[in-house]
Amino acid sequence: MRGIGSASVAAIAIGLVCTPAAAQQTPAPVDVQRATPVQTDPGGQSPDAAGGTITQADPQSAAAAGQDAPAEDIVITGSRITTGGFTAPTPTTIIDSAAIAANAQPNVFTTIAQLPSLQGSTGTSVGTFSTSSGQQGLSSFSLRGVGAIRTLTLLDGQRVVGANVTGVPDISLFPQLLIKRVDVVNGGASASYGSDAVGGVVNFITDTRFKGIRGNVQGGITTYGDDEQVLVQLAAGTSALNDRLHLIASTEYAHEEGVGGGDFGIGLAGGRDWFRQSTLINRNVVNDGSPQYLFRDFAQPYNYTKYGLITAGPLQGIAFDQSGNPFQFNYGSNGVPARDAAGNVNGCYPGFCLGGDLSGNVDAGRTLQSKIQRVNSYGRIGFDFAPNGEIYATANIGQVKTSNQPVGGQNRPNLTIQCANPFVPALVQAACATAGVTNFQYGTSNAALGSTQVFTDRRQYRFVAGAKGRQPVAGSEWSYDIYYEHGTNYSNIDVNNILLSNRFNQAINATTLNGAIVCANAVARANGCQPLNIFGGNPSQAALSYIMPENGPRQRTRQTQDVISLNFSGSPFSSWAGPVSVAFGGEFRHEFYTVRADPYGAGFANTPADAAYPADPTLLAGGNNWYAGNYKNGNGAYSVKEAFVEADLPLINSDLAGRANVNGAVRVTDYSTSGTVWAWKIGGTWDLPLDGLRVRGVTSRDVRAPNLSELFAAPVTTTLPGFFDPFRNVNVLAIQNTIGNRNLTPEIARNTTLGIAFSGSKALPGLSLSVDYYKIKITDVISSLGAADIVNLCFQNIAPETCGAFNLNNNAGPNFINVQAFNLASIETDGFDIEASYRWQRPLGLPGSLTLRALATNIRSFVTDTGLPGTIPVDSAGANIGNTPDWKWLAVQTYATDDFSLLVQERWFSDGVLGHQYVECTTGCPVSTNNRPTIDTNFIPGAFYMDVGGTYNLTSAMTAYFKVDNVFNRDPARSPYFVNPALYDVLGRVYRAGVRFKF
Repeated sequence: MRGIGSASVAAIAIGLVCTPAAAQQTPAPVDVQRATPVQTDPGGQSPDAAGGTITQADPQSAAAAGQDAPAEDIVITGSRITTGGFTAPTPTTIIDSAAIAANAQPNVFTTIAQLPSLQGSTGTSVGTFSTSSGQQGLSSFSLRGVGAIRTLTLLDGQRVVGANVTGVPDISLFPQLLIKRVDVVNGGASASYGSDAVGGVVNFITDTRFKGIRGNVQGGITTYGDDEQVLVQLAAGTSALNDRLHLIASTEYAHEEGVGGGDFGIGLAGGRDWFRQSTLINRNVVNDGSPQYLFRDFAQPYNYTKYGLITAGPLQGIAFDQSGNPFQFNYGSNGVPARDAAGNVNGCYPGFCLGGDLSGNVDAGRTLQSKIQRVNSYGRIGFDFAPNGEIYATANIGQVKTSNQPVGGQNRPNLTIQCANPFVPALVQAACATAGVTNFQYGTSNAALGSTQVFTDRRQYRFVAGAKGRQPVAGSEWSYDIYYEHGTNYSNIDVNNILLSNRFNQAINATTLNGAIVCANAVARANGCQPLNIFGGNPSQAALSYIMPENGPRQRTRQTQDVISLNFSGSPFSSWAGPVSVAFGGEFRHEFYTVRADPYGAGFANTPADAAYPADPTLLAGGNNWYAGNYKNGNGAYSVKEAFVEADLPLINSDLAGRANVNGAVRVTDYSTSGTVWAWKIGGTWDLPLDGLRVRGVTSRDVRAPNLSELFAAPVTTTLPGFFDPFRNVNVLAIQNTIGNRNLTPEIARNTTLGIAFSGSKALPGLSLSVDYYKIKITDVISSLGAADIVNLCFQNIAPETCGAFNLNNNAGPNFINVQAFNLASIETDGFDIEASYRWQRPLGLPGSLTLRALATNIRSFVTDTGLPGTIPVDSAGANIGNTPDWKWLAVQTYATDDFSLLVQERWFSDGVLGHQYVECTTGCPVSTNNRPTIDTNFIPGAFYMDVGGTYNLTSAMTAYFKVDNVFNRDPARSPYFVNPALYDVLGRVYRAGVRFKF
């Protein structure tokens, strides 16, 4: 699995350059190992690289080390102050290159995403059920569960162009072999970095002084024989002109075959057997003493089957096999068709029976993990024009291609078929005559049409030019960091094997003309209509080519980002307790996007017809003609101007009282779309006179401005094949349209963290402990109601204003629900981060070291308030269908010597519920309401995974390694929404092995 709950992070904790207590004393980016008691080699890998290193990095020693490297300053992510001796108050976890290597993942994203504070990150196993989102295979982080759009990801402290119109970058395009460390700041940092840093910051620091050659070759496969993986990485660096000119380059190729969809029914790919077609059935009865919602396995929808089913009227229950022969359908629950106009089945629930013939179920056809291919390259040239000054330029060019199958088939319920249709078998035509009907209701999975395939292609071109260094000013030394960044991202989406809804409707309406079977509509015939036999599984190729043309839905997006940034830091004077540090600067940023789609999806007025998409009068002129993937045209841009100032004031510096400082910052930002907004922070740390004990705290006002997607997005359409219509008590095919809102304003967050840490004690060497409490409250949250919520709020007359946002019985076109974002909601979450580690040199007299480490996050609450009248806040902490379990932890044990290393890692999250809004009951239930619905089972189990790995040094320059993730092949828990890849491992046991080398 990719993302939270996926393949292990072996020895992440062991790779922390600092323990939680020491993570606030961040070392210089180039000389981070100088503060490390473990000797390092020129390749940047320590002898026990399989486990990484844990150190107590002293800011003074790091500062001193930094003096030896021209133009290099101390980088403290979450602060703009770069002077020595500064201690930041925000909890920060640092992962070094050795830990990243030890995890043996094909994408560094997976390693970082395993930290318990990261909840809701997306990777190759998330978004695979979608046709239209464009986020398939997109690797992006989410801190505190508040979403990737509220987590700022930086590369060397600089912004990166978004890989999607939501603005989030693709981590898999970063130069992974050159990453020196990753800083994860658990707390708001908008005062330092601007918009998006609400949940925190993830900053990738690269090795800008790398010399030598480094490489990695890795392969992997699951225990089911799929998701074959290949990873090849190479980096090189050198210097010239008396070590003043520095040249660095890296390249990378990665291929993961992915895990595709299974067959119709409940069988998954590779023989996985954990899928049970679990469904949350809505009885649509709220006041009979029984629960409204039932959580059931092996649910059988009775409005379609694999090759067709008559679903209503006197012929209800007649199904068809692959050859088109009729037979009596085997309903579950001992159901008996009522043969009424509504299509009810006696003995079954609304829309579903239990058991019976499940061969037509489509969910098992969903891709479990996207197929992905990554190619990226990175280059940097730097010149030291002075002993403490450098000018540099970087180029990062990469491409990510993915493919996925959103669902099996292209199911179409609620069709009306004429009995006179020549494709209707004679036995059924005779039954029509006997019953006195001329047509019947029909549903099919359309298995004969095959399944839809979605292909994405993202290409990133990012260039940076800048200057940084140190310069004496008025008797004190000041650092500067100035850069310009231009990034362009091209995103292409192409969908294959998908039907045009109107052509399908015309093709199935067949008649006989001059002895030949043809389409009944003359206009359709004149425009190439070929009749389609949907009884069974043998359509003609001509019909398939007509309803599913060679050129399917397509979208072409270009997104650009331009940034000019100036940052200065120094210590202009000293107080009674030490130097007073100040940082200030400004930034200008411009974001732009444009998107173009095919005429069948966008409409002929927006995209003219051409040879690839010829005009067709049977299609809707306004677009939305595809079964799914109805992309739209759009464009938009905004600019940001901002300035900031930050200061650190030492308050105490004595043996009697310890050492304390106060840190504060303020930033003013002007958005071209919404005006001026302020962000600020105030915090401090106190190293108590007690040996190794520190307290820290910070509170901040953070902001997140609406992104391009929320402001200007072209409508994004999502097909909902089994959407429940409570007005008619039936499942329908509907299109969800998500559209932009240019009147949105920034979200405002209040972020508070308080903590205590123990580390570096002379009495207990090697032991580190920390506990941090956090609380985040976000108001004016940009969010939209779900499609089901919009319909239910209208159906129950709670919010009548939502009734105009949908039409589920649309005779003029496809059924639809419009979803739009507003500044209506709020989010409030709080919890604890707990970390502990112990390093034992020469355990029991054995050579090497034993390292134990555990990291845990407890989410006490995660309350979302939609802000709509008639609704109540919902606490999703512990809702395991989402991404915020009550508890989540990982623990790592590593034994390492100069020759080999072994590690064991455990990942766990707690049992949870479907949702805290539900009232669990079986009998004597209260009246079920929209805010407090009743349910029979409100439990989703947690999960425990174990990973093992190891390394062996073949030579001083070559290391072999292996890794096994999910050793016990633990299956994911059942879910009414197929599966939750944000928490659970959907792949099963994974084996990886490889060789690293360095010269």
